[in-house]
Amino acid sequence: MELGLHTFGDVDANALDKGAEGARRLKNLLEEIELADQVGLDVFGLGEHHRPDYVISSPSTVLAAAAARTKTIRLSSAVTVLSSDDPVRVFQQFATVDLISGGRAEIMAGRGSFIESFPLFGYDLGDYDALFTEKLDLLLKLRDEDIVSWKGQMRAPINGHGVYPRPLQEQLPVWIAVGGTPQSVVRAGTLGLPLAIAIIGGEYPRFKPFADLYREAGAKAGHDPAKLKTSINVHGFIADTTEAAADQFYGPQAEVMNRIGRERGWGPTNRAHFDQARSPLGNLFVGEPELVAEKIIAAHRVFNMDRFLLQMAIGLMPHDQIMRGIELYGTKVAPIVRKELTGSAERATSQTN
Repeated sequence: MELGLHTFGDVDANALDKGAEGARRLKNLLEEIELADQVGLDVFGLGEHHRPDYVISSPSTVLAAAAARTKTIRLSSAVTVLSSDDPVRVFQQFATVDLISGGRAEIMAGRGSFIESFPLFGYDLGDYDALFTEKLDLLLKLRDEDIVSWKGQMRAPINGHGVYPRPLQEQLPVWIAVGGTPQSVVRAGTLGLPLAIAIIGGEYPRFKPFADLYREAGAKAGHDPAKLKTSINVHGFIADTTEAAADQFYGPQAEVMNRIGRERGWGPTNRAHFDQARSPLGNLFVGEPELVAEKIIAAHRVFNMDRFLLQMAIGLMPHDQIMRGIELYGTKVAPIVRKELTGSAERATSQTN
């Protein structure tokens, strides 16, 4: 199982000098990606947003900068808001990242949990799902063919044009990210595309039916079950002690969840809610390395997922705390998880034989 991180690049929306604040966060972010690579993590994902509280509106640009500073870590969007972007440019940008990185780029496509990009780029929210469906179809066409002929309803047709550059990888990976929409899960399975499930509330095992539905849809469509990859993407934090992890993470994470909650009509969170969410079955993976490793292993028993992405840099987390968390993730958590899962796989093989 691959272990990684993802972030949206949170900044102080109230900073007087927004340029300086953005520059500070991007400098720190590149250091975080570089450290994640150095400590042996597998994946780093960057989310696309068009809001004052996040600095990443162009994941591919930041990933290109990271590609030049890293050696082995895979570099993904998390997510690309495909509904309000042009698939040709998305493909070209990530093919370029792939060339710079030596074949480590991925696209994680989604419809977007925020809607700011739709009016910004002149799209009608009434076309929310239709836009994604059509643009995903074009993106997959671009991935599979150098010379493209394609016609849809919401974009001008492409009549036998070449789309370049081509990536170094034979096929640029495209994941589908979902929140809680069964139709999106079925679509990913039917297309045979890897599925990333975002878990930001409730007990994490309640999302298992989405993984099951995905695999059922993939099997029904005739896809090899071994190629139907899944990921769970969660919030969490790692520190030297569980108490420190909880105390450091609570304030920034609660501020973000309350801010978003006010926009969406959710009730306010508090420390009691937070502490419940970091219980063994809760959605927050917060604690000392051994505790977080045990929880990841337990989640793997539920989902049998191929990837686990942790969002540690939420809100205005101090950079030094994030760096320490990444160090612990790579040097303490990852070895425990990898040893256990390798041992489990070997035991299962032995029993089968």
